[in-house]
This record gives sequence, C-alpha cells and structure tokens, in this order.
Amino acid sequence: MELRQLKVFLEVAKHKSMTRAAESMHISQPALSKSIMALEEELGMKLIIRTNKTSDVTDAGKVVLEYAQKMNSLLAEMNSTLNDMTNLNRGEVNIGLPPIIGGLFFPKIMAKFHRAYPNVQLNITEYGGARVVKSVEEGEFELGVAVMPIDEQEFHVYPIVEEEMKLLVNAEHRLAGRHVVDLKDLKDEEFIFYHEEFALNKIMRNHFIEAGFEPKILFKSSQWDLMTEMVAANLGVTILPASICNRAASPDIKMISLKQDIMWSLAVITKKNRYLSNAGRTFLEFILKASL
Repeated sequence: MELRQLKVFLEVAKHKSMTRAAESMHISQPALSKSIMALEEELGMKLIIRTNKTSDVTDAGKVVLEYAQKMNSLLAEMNSTLNDMTNLNRGEVNIGLPPIIGGLFFPKIMAKFHRAYPNVQLNITEYGGARVVKSVEEGEFELGVAVMPIDEQEFHVYPIVEEEMKLLVNAEHRLAGRHVVDLKDLKDEEFIFYHEEFALNKIMRNHFIEAGFEPKILFKSSQWDLMTEMVAANLGVTILPASICNRAASPDIKMISLKQDIMWSLAVITKKNRYLSNAGRTFLEFILKASL
C-alpha cells in the first residue's frame, strides 16, 4: 500500500466523483481508477461504489477513509514541523471558512498577511460552519472559522466577532414599518434559509422552536447575496448577521431588529493536542490583532 493510493482514495471520497477527483489531482481518470482498483485488490474489499453519476464509499471504504485521514494528518504535521525550520521563508496554512463569512472579513486580512509574509501560502476552503469544525477535528485544516458555541474540550477557541442577527423583509412586506419584531410574529412567513451544514441553520431553528413553531422554509442557500436578492424579489424573509444586512442595503429591503437577543459569534478554532505550524500560529496571531 502506498501513501499516494490513500491520497487518491481521499480525493474520490471527498468529491464523490472519479472525474472531479482526477481533475483535482491533475492525473488521468484511467490512472486514478487503476490506483483505486489496486488498493481494493490489496485490501480484498470494495471501497468505492461506481455509478454513472457518483462514486460513493462503501462501509469498508469508510473504515479506510478514517485511517487515511489520520495518516494524511500525521504526514501534514510532519511536513509542517519541517517547514518551521525555515522561519517562514516558506510554508502554508490550510484554513476552513464558511462562505457566509469569507467575503465579509477576510480578504483584507489575507492581503495584509500576504504582503507581510509573501512566501506563506494560504489555502482557503469554503465549507459550512458545522463541516469546518469537523474538518479541523479530522486534521484537514489547521485553522477554521466557525460559529459559536464550540466544544472547548476539543478545540482552542479564539473569539473574533460578535454581532446581532437582523430580520430582512421586502419593503412592501406587512412588517416593513416595524422597528422591532418578535419571532412569534414570523410563524406564518416563508423563509430563505441556510443549508443544514451551516451552524446558523441549527441555531435559528432552535430559536424558532423556542418561539413555538417550526419555520416554513421556501429555499436554502449558502450565499448571503442570493438570500438577500430573493428577499428583494419578495419571495420570502430571512435573518442574517447585521454586517451582511448592512451590505444588502437597498430600497427594496428593510432591516428590522429582533425582540429576542440573538447574537452571531465567530471564533477561530484549532484542535487541541495537535501541532500548529509556525505559519499557522503566525496567521492566527495576525487575525487576533486585526480589527474585524
């Protein structure tokens, strides 16, 4: 068994597609398929179920996936340790960001960091907040940005942003003239909501349930600009952090405060008892000193 075979398997499991995995690794699909088949033959088990559209992991494949992720994490940790010897003459940081966060606060920070450390590569991957947490735990990312609360027994947690959640409605909506709205008043509304992999999905659903109802979800998205455009088109209402609502300012949209005190709190997280590279520590310090 070769490490490259496990890396190929990890890419297929990640993309659920032989074609996309081959493109990601810049190898031919026949070469990728041959590597997977050789691994399956050596282990004596089927790891991937191949169909015309997807490549799903079998039960045996899930076991191999778990160990492959651990081995890949250890290999990355070894490389990071060796890279530290160069005092940031080179290095890289793997970071997980929810899409709803990345465009708000991080472009300016990343630009400043790049100017200060031009030889350090920042590898940004956009996942939902819940998946970011899982990926930091599994070692895919050194650093992640996620919505609190976070399990502080498993992670080092560094709070960076806290702001109120606001209601957005169309300018002609029945509530558009209100300054404050109780969640109970939204029982019959149709919501433009967040996908399940986003922490805000669970947070807001819990608040709605406390208010006595399950939200009627018309549409789910991971892109705040699309969510606000749908509100502007009078297709539903949404609840988003204040900074996003301010960016969505439009004559067609009204921003309203909520009676309930619902906060959007962000933190940078790292896994406890896992090595953090010099480049990772430097970028973390850079974020914490920045004014978000």
